[in-house]
Amino acid sequence: MKWKLAVHQEKHWDAPHERTFDEVILTYLTETAQCKRSAATDRHRAKALREHFRGTLMHSLNNQHLAQYAHARRAQGISNSTINREMALLSSAIGYCNRELDWQLPNPTAGRKLSEPEGRIRWLQQSEAEALIKAASHARRVPFLADLLTTALYTGCRKEELLGLEWSRVDLRERLIHLEARHTKAGKRRSIPLSSLAYKAILRRASFRSEHCPDAPWVFAFADGRRANDIRGAFAKACSDAGIDNFHFHDLRHTCAAWLVTAGAPLAEIRDLLGHSTIQMTERYAHLAPENLRTTVARFESRFSHADQVPQQEAV
Repeated sequence: MKWKLAVHQEKHWDAPHERTFDEVILTYLTETAQCKRSAATDRHRAKALREHFRGTLMHSLNNQHLAQYAHARRAQGISNSTINREMALLSSAIGYCNRELDWQLPNPTAGRKLSEPEGRIRWLQQSEAEALIKAASHARRVPFLADLLTTALYTGCRKEELLGLEWSRVDLRERLIHLEARHTKAGKRRSIPLSSLAYKAILRRASFRSEHCPDAPWVFAFADGRRANDIRGAFAKACSDAGIDNFHFHDLRHTCAAWLVTAGAPLAEIRDLLGHSTIQMTERYAHLAPENLRTTVARFESRFSHADQVPQQEAV
């Protein structure tokens, strides 16, 4: 009888249709599955949300429900950063249904964000990087590992941007790698110049391709032309052999940024090279170059140097 009452209210009294969480999240995941690079991640995060919100009527969803969800997830040992991303998925799903389907649902997740620690920054010294690349050169099962790490270090590209890199997007004459919007996390195309070391690494892959797999579309391919999908084992062994602890592949990107900052590169240029969506993401590395700030502070000394020449007022 409850559903009959709901239909009657919707038809005669303009009462909103009772949408459930399951309906909203499933609609969003289905409609965006083909256009979002993060579709698999969305599905994973939706599982955690569904554990708590399944069957919830969206018009009854309020701040208390969200606070209870955050408390429950923290009790499971989940970080605020992860909880925020799960909440953001729910917000996106509600926003999509309101915008595209005119469901007129309340969105109590809007503007709600838990405090997060500063982003992790782990980077290598030059000697450590050299030791890592040397160790990677002995990876028999992943013959391109050393060149992959070298390219990552000197371009700042993400792992998936490099593993999915095709020869059609490498310009050896101009020494550029081209990434289209669909290849990047931020959804924006960018072109990355190749330094001499990165360029030599790409040339070695070109020579490998010519000898073993001339028809392979992938820059970082096995001898039979296959693209690599999982290099975690080989990368972990290379780090272990080089004596490097607590280091992830993404930290190669941090290393590239850190080296550029300490070399005095402007943050705006680093942002464009790495494809950060905001300058705030790049500013995480600013503290690595205190000498740049020292130069800035020195401007005061040159401008107000006359101040210390003003005679002291004589004591009466």
